[in-house]
Amino acid sequence: MPSPFVVNVGGLRRVHGTRRAAQCRGPIPGLAVTGSAVPEDADVVVDVVLESVPAAVLATGRVEAPWRGECRRCLGDASGRMHVAVRELFEEQPDPDQTYPLDGDKLDLGPMARDAVLLELPLVPLCREGCRGLCLRCGTDLNQGDCGCAPELVDHRWAALDALREN
Repeated sequence: MPSPFVVNVGGLRRVHGTRRAAQCRGPIPGLAVTGSAVPEDADVVVDVVLESVPAAVLATGRVEAPWRGECRRCLGDASGRMHVAVRELFEEQPDPDQTYPLDGDKLDLGPMARDAVLLELPLVPLCREGCRGLCLRCGTDLNQGDCGCAPELVDHRWAALDALREN
């Protein structure tokens, strides 16, 4: 089955400076980092303007995808939608660290979309910015309310310095 991210740019490459909008969507398997992932059945959307430049095609636009993960503070569900700006060059003889391959009159936006999404996925996802997390003593979700545990006034990390202060 052909990739939904392959675009024919034959007509575009004939005249330098020519532009054309391209929109592709489809699933990209294996989009995951330590804390979050794009659901396997979710579509990644690529919305770019392709511009013919000497010996290459420039893609400028954005990549969008939903993501899900586990909140690092309260262990609840965390999710969101990423919008990543892209500006990448596709060349017939690409530099693997700088540009993407252009195969004659065909260009595959899939690798660019994969890279953009993987670089934007949150490594430490939060269910919301002000998540209070779990009580360190009893494990109650502090977003639901206070747990009733007495606040700990002593920070054990500073115990050695507190002992010096008492002397």
